[in-house]
Amino acid sequence: MVTANGKSVRILAEGTGAFLPPDPDAMRRFVRDHKDRRLIDKRMSEHDAIARFVSDGDYVSYDTNVWRRGPSSLMREVIRQKKRDLWLAAKFSAHDATLLTAGGCVSKIDVGWMEVGSVITEAMRAGRLKMYEWTNGALAYRHLAGALGVPFLPLRYVGGTDVFNTSGAKLIEDPYTGQAVCLVPAVNPDVALIHVNQCDIYGNARVFGPGLAPVETAMASKRVVLSTEEIIDTEEIRKHPGATTIPYYLVDAVVHAPFGCYPGTVPGLYRADLQHLMEFGVAQMQGKMDDYLEKWVHSVASHNEMLEKRVGVEKMHAMRAEETHTEGYYT
Repeated sequence: MVTANGKSVRILAEGTGAFLPPDPDAMRRFVRDHKDRRLIDKRMSEHDAIARFVSDGDYVSYDTNVWRRGPSSLMREVIRQKKRDLWLAAKFSAHDATLLTAGGCVSKIDVGWMEVGSVITEAMRAGRLKMYEWTNGALAYRHLAGALGVPFLPLRYVGGTDVFNTSGAKLIEDPYTGQAVCLVPAVNPDVALIHVNQCDIYGNARVFGPGLAPVETAMASKRVVLSTEEIIDTEEIRKHPGATTIPYYLVDAVVHAPFGCYPGTVPGLYRADLQHLMEFGVAQMQGKMDDYLEKWVHSVASHNEMLEKRVGVEKMHAMRAEETHTEGYYT
């Protein structure tokens, strides 16, 4: 029971999952002391962006996954640089969590929805990986709370489920209605990796098509690294300000990465490489992820070198040609 101003709030139940204690005031101080609101050219290579803004032990979040507009090129660079002991927010994860786990980068995962195969299972059995279950919505709400600068947000679900028991949520008696309501703690990731359709050199970014929580993820995070399909002129941004999804002052790095979602799709630009996705699946089933990582990550120095040596111009042209372009997609 918590008492304040003569009124009491009863805690009815608590999940047992671990979470980083929210500290909205610390986040405000970080933004005040470290975020530069000047219009500065933030372009850099994926190597420099990851080296500068991702550290061992960081809590890392991202929007969508490698199947659809995910930050695949940045994730491969995280593996290439052998970042360790990361805590991952997998709101809606395809094989990105598997990829980072196979690369030895991840020790903890907050799960909304996630593909689980032999790599994840074996890492958990060996004690190298811990998973804490939430839901897609609960993880999105945690980022929204972090973006709003509040320590938690209430939900009308999760409470009373098996997921609740393994999460860090709390069930309280609502002081207004007396009914049970579930609370989830805010999260302020150390760094967000977000792939966008267009961006200017300062970080004003446009996201077209489906997404999970790109704005909330960017606003909640201490550092934001964007990879972008295209860098456009700032005057174009100013002509259509309503099309800006993520404003420049949230962004720390801009990485020009055409086909940055490969082997996934960016709707309206290029389709997914199904042959590659099948290669990934076979490598996982046959226990050959080390061979996969050597081919697609460690044997190439950068995203562009991977595209040149492993994908090829002909396949990239075919991927673009086979994707249906939506009229007015970039306007």
